[in-house]
Amino acid sequence: MSDQVVPSETNAASKVDERQWVPRALAFSIGRISQNMIRLPHFPEYTRGDRWVFVKDGGWVGGHWVGLLWLAFAYTRDREMERQARKWAARLSARQSDTTTHDLGFLFELSHVLGANLTGDEALKGPALQAARTLTRRFNRQGGFFQAWGGLDASAAQRGGAIIDTMMNLDLLFWASREAADSYFAEQALAHARTCLRHQVRPDFSTAHGADFDPETGEFIKLSTYQGLSAASCWSRGHAWAVYGFADCYRATKDSLFLATARSLAEHALGRLPEDLIPYWDYDSPLIPHDVRDSSAAAILGSGLLYLAALEPDSALAERWTCTAGKILRSLWENYTSRASLEPSLLIHATRSKPEGFMDHGLIYGDYYFVEGLLRLSDPVMASNLH
Repeated sequence: MSDQVVPSETNAASKVDERQWVPRALAFSIGRISQNMIRLPHFPEYTRGDRWVFVKDGGWVGGHWVGLLWLAFAYTRDREMERQARKWAARLSARQSDTTTHDLGFLFELSHVLGANLTGDEALKGPALQAARTLTRRFNRQGGFFQAWGGLDASAAQRGGAIIDTMMNLDLLFWASREAADSYFAEQALAHARTCLRHQVRPDFSTAHGADFDPETGEFIKLSTYQGLSAASCWSRGHAWAVYGFADCYRATKDSLFLATARSLAEHALGRLPEDLIPYWDYDSPLIPHDVRDSSAAAILGSGLLYLAALEPDSALAERWTCTAGKILRSLWENYTSRASLEPSLLIHATRSKPEGFMDHGLIYGDYYFVEGLLRLSDPVMASNLH
C-alpha cells in the first residue's frame, strides 16, 4: 500500500512546487492592473515606450481592458476592482448597436457577460444580448460567414472578407442562444465555424488568416491575410484564436468534430513552437530565428489550451494540454513580462501587425489572456465561471 501512495504524494507535491510562480505572477499582474486603473483615461490598446496608445471608444479591444478588471476582481474580490469594471463596461455599452464591427463578442463577452457571470447581475446581460442581435446583421447567409471588414454598406471586397479572429466572437452568439432560448444565434455561429473549418483550416491543420468570398453568391474566391506573412502562411496569433475558438464551439455544441479540430490545431501549434515556447509572429517567417515574437499569441494559446483541457474527455490529452500551457505561461512570466522595463503592459515583445510596422510592444489582449491563463492554473473551479 505504501509503495502505491508515496509516488502519488510525491507527484502531487511536485506539481504544487512547480506552480509556486503562479501566485507571484498574479500578484505582479494585479499590481500593474491597479496602477493602470488609476492612470488610464481611455481604453488602452498597445504600448509605445512607457505609455499606452489609446482608442477612445474601445475599438475592438475595449473588452479586454474591462475583462482584466473583472479577472482582477474575481481573484481579489476587491470591490474597487468591481466598481471600476462596471464603470468601464458602462462606457462600452453604447457600442451594443454598432454594426461596423464583427468584434462585438470580444467587446461584450468580456465586459458584460463575464461581469454577469461573476456578480450575478442580470442587468449586465441586456447590452450583451443586444450586441449579439447586432452581430447577426453582419452574417452573410450565402457564404455562411460573418463579414469582417467595413460597414454593412461597404465595398464588395470588404463585405466578402472573413477572418479567423471571428472564431472568438462566436461564443457571444452561443451564450445569447442559451440566454434567449433562441437557436437563431447559434445557427449562425455554427455556420461560420463550419465555413472556417472548410476553407481556413488546411489539411495539415495550419490556418489561413483570411478568406475572401463573393458577397452576393457566397462563392469562395481565395485565401488572404492582413496581419500574417502571406495567404499561404500560418499567422501565430490567428492560429491561437482558432484553437480557442474551436474549443468554444465544442463546449457549446458537444460536436466531436469541433473537439477533433481544436485538438489537431493545438498539436500543430505545439509542433512549431521554438525552444522557449513563445511563437514568432508567423510560424512560416523566413527570418526565423531572427524575427520578432508575439507574446500575445503565446498567452492566447496558453489560456486556450487550459480551456481545452477543462473540456477534454481524454485524461492523457487533458494532462498534455495543461502541462504545455503551464510551461508557456511560465516562460511568459520569466522572460516576457514588463518587470524590468518601463512599459505599462504586463507582457512585452508582442506583435500587433508586423506588415503595418507594429511590433515589439505590449498589447492589452495579450495581458488579458495571460491573466486568464494564470487564473485557470491557480483555481480551475473559479475559472470555470469565466465562460
